[in-house]
Amino acid sequence: MNERLDSLLSRYDEVSALIQDPALVKDQKKYRDTMREYSQLGEISAAHEEIAALSAQLDDARVIMADEKDPEMKEMAREELKELETRISDAEDRLKFLLIPRDPLDEKNIIMEIRAGTGGDEAALFASDLFRMYSRFAETKNWKFEVMNSNETELGGLKEIIYSISGKNVYENLRYESGVHRVQRVPATEASGRIHTSAVTVAVLPEADETEIDIRQEDLRIDVMRAGGPGGQCVNTTDSAVRITHIPSGIVVHCQDEKSQIKNKAKAMRILRARIYEMEEAKAHAERAEARKTQVGSGDRSERIRTYNFPDNRLTDHRIGLTLYKLDRIMEGEVEDVFDALKLSAREEMLKSGATKLAAS
Repeated sequence: MNERLDSLLSRYDEVSALIQDPALVKDQKKYRDTMREYSQLGEISAAHEEIAALSAQLDDARVIMADEKDPEMKEMAREELKELETRISDAEDRLKFLLIPRDPLDEKNIIMEIRAGTGGDEAALFASDLFRMYSRFAETKNWKFEVMNSNETELGGLKEIIYSISGKNVYENLRYESGVHRVQRVPATEASGRIHTSAVTVAVLPEADETEIDIRQEDLRIDVMRAGGPGGQCVNTTDSAVRITHIPSGIVVHCQDEKSQIKNKAKAMRILRARIYEMEEAKAHAERAEARKTQVGSGDRSERIRTYNFPDNRLTDHRIGLTLYKLDRIMEGEVEDVFDALKLSAREEMLKSGATKLAAS
C-alpha cells in the first residue's frame, strides 16, 4: 500500500506542475482529464497530510501522558489520545478507500430506462411516479435532464420512458437503481380498497462517447414511420419516428418524441451506443460485475431490488436490508439517504476486498 501511495503522491506533484502550463487549455479534452486527475489525487494528498498532522498531535499527547504529574492534566491528555486515535483510524479508512482504483464509469453521464412491468395501468402510473422521483432528485443536484423517448397511457402513466442525465458523478449515484422496483398500494381505480402489487423495471446505462463505441453503418437497419401516441392516435402526420436495429447484437431502439426525424435518429443512436457499451462492458469486466453482486446486487434488470409500500409509508431495499419509513418524502425526490446507504455498502465491500489487493500492490 505504501508503494502505491508514494507513487500517487509523486504523480500529484507532476500533475500540479502540468496544470500550470497555459498550453494545456488549448486541448480541452486533455485539460478536463488532467483537472479530473488533479482533483482525485488532491483528495489522496489531503487525506495523507491529515493523517501526518494527526499523528504529530498524537506523539505530542503521548509525551504529555508520559511526563505529566498533574492527575487532571494527565486525564485530559488521555482523553485527547482516544480522540486522536479515533480520528486517525477514520482518516486511514478514508485513505484506504481513496487508494482503491476508481471505477472509470462513475463519472459518466447515463441513459435511464423505466418500463412498466406486471400490474397494467397501476404499473404504468408507478413508472411515472419513479420518473418524477428521479427527475426531482436530479434537480437538487443541478443535473441536466433530457427525455429521449416516452410512451404514455391514457391515464397519465408511462409504459416506457427513456431519458439522459448528465452532470457530476451521475453514474456513481444512480448505478444501483437497475432492477425491478415493486410497489404495493391501493390504486386510485380500486373501489374496494384492496392493495395491489405491481412492478417496474429500471435500467441505468453509462453513456458512451462516439469515440468509445464504433458502430458500422452497414450493421444498422433504419426504419422510419409515423409517431404513435396514447391509444394509437398519431402524434404528428409525418414519418418522424425512427427505429434502429443493430443487426449483430439484435438490439432495437425506437424514438418518436421529436417532430424531426434527424433529431429522433440522433437520440436513438445515443441510446443504441449506450446499450452496446453496457453489453461490451459486461463482457470485458466480468470480475467487476461479480464483485458488484457481493456489494448491492448485480445490476441485472430482472433482480427485485426494492419494495415501495404506500400503506405503511415504507421503502425497503432488499440488497442491503435498508428500511425507511418516509416513502412520501422519498417519492418527492428526497432519495439521497437511499443512494448514500447503497454507496456506503459498496464502499465497505470494496474496503474488504481491496485491502488484499492494496497490500500486494
